[in-house]
Amino acid sequence: MNIPARLRWLWLTLAIVVLDRFTKAWFEARTVEGWRQEVVHNFIYLVHSRNPGIAFGVLADSASVLTRVILIAGSLVVIGVLGWLLVAGKSDSAMGNAGLALLLGGAAGNVADRIFHGAVTDFFEVWLGTYHYPAFNVADSAITIGAALILLDVLFGRKQETPRQVS
Repeated sequence: MNIPARLRWLWLTLAIVVLDRFTKAWFEARTVEGWRQEVVHNFIYLVHSRNPGIAFGVLADSASVLTRVILIAGSLVVIGVLGWLLVAGKSDSAMGNAGLALLLGGAAGNVADRIFHGAVTDFFEVWLGTYHYPAFNVADSAITIGAALILLDVLFGRKQETPRQVS
């Protein structure tokens, strides 16, 4: 069976979802919310936190049912658009396709948490001096890397030249 090249990127999406769900389930089963362990002194910590809001804790204080429904619905729309862009082959580069696959996997991993648990489980925390980067997870990392790849592809990727019309 010959799978179109653009569909092969769905394996990366699936790998991100599986890795994200596995790591979150592992943390949820072995630690309690609020647990914290220093990995690299004053730099990297493993934590167990839950974020009912969106990235960087935005809307975390608004744990209403309406907010949850809006976040889930919005995520499902984004997942639909990303899936269409990937499957329809809207990106013609490996970097762009990898970025779409990573974004799709990260979005799917986090929306699964919202649907089944009402909040997203985070477990990495980074401190740079007194700056505290908000806790994140595998899905968040995939989203960040995917967005960076798409941005790099847009800025520095090979541009298709439009053929000149001869008059």
